[in-house]
Amino acid sequence: MPVGKARTAMPGAMEPVVAIHGGAGDGVDASAEEEASIRAALEEALAAAADALGRGGEATDAVQAAVVVMESCELFNAGCGSALCADGSVEMSAAVMRSDRSAGAVAAVKHCEHPILAAAAVLDSPQVLMVGEAADALAASCGLEQRPSKYFITARQRARLHDRDTAPDHATVGAVCVDRRGRLAAATSTGGIRGQPPGRVGDSPIIGAGTWADAGVAVSCTGDGEVFVRSGAARQIAFEAGRGVPLAQAAERALGDVEELGGRGGLIAVDRGGRVAMPFVTRTMPRGTWRARAGTSIWPR
Repeated sequence: MPVGKARTAMPGAMEPVVAIHGGAGDGVDASAEEEASIRAALEEALAAAADALGRGGEATDAVQAAVVVMESCELFNAGCGSALCADGSVEMSAAVMRSDRSAGAVAAVKHCEHPILAAAAVLDSPQVLMVGEAADALAASCGLEQRPSKYFITARQRARLHDRDTAPDHATVGAVCVDRRGRLAAATSTGGIRGQPPGRVGDSPIIGAGTWADAGVAVSCTGDGEVFVRSGAARQIAFEAGRGVPLAQAAERALGDVEELGGRGGLIAVDRGGRVAMPFVTRTMPRGTWRARAGTSIWPR
């Protein structure tokens, strides 16, 4: 189904909603051409999520579809185009979580073409978090495409590794969704921080820190990972919303806590009623939404 086209709702069905982000950061070094490419990638990601839902998929299918598209765009810090570690290597992390609080995550993977699909493979296993070679092996055993390390290393990130004049790589990607049956899901994928020591893991694959979904809300975070871990930002939003705090207020409180701890970043969240919050405290956070009746919106415009 083309993005932006309305469809007849099932009796008692909810309006599906998808929100995505391309990372919170200062973005001062992005060219006009890069900004246009980022916008196009966000539009494509929302179209993929809408298509997954239109074909009868669940919220988990939609968030994975959106993130796969963004992992394929080298202007985001996820998948191909991930930030490089201090030794010039790439270590990627991702997580998926859904309404029943089932979760799957991977950290420090080096070969899975789409880390978010590796996280989904863990979601279907008894484990929650797999790391390194074992995570790549699990993904391979599930038939997921594996790539040599050089596939993920782009000329752009190689040039940026030792360039301290460019903005930090906070272009982590994420997606949240509530589907027609009220099921929620969140997905987050990242290459970490430029110049990080190999083995460093941020908030993206940590359930409750950078990624969370339950029966009431789904959250994906981006920014200073260690601070989001220390604040338990994603879970904090769900806790507040569960106590009746409006979603936007809960999201602002969680981000305020991150700021109090000295961190910066942003997040996206959607609740079971289709309300969306997308606060950030950086210069920019490329983001967008798709609603079954209203179509697609992208920011910055």
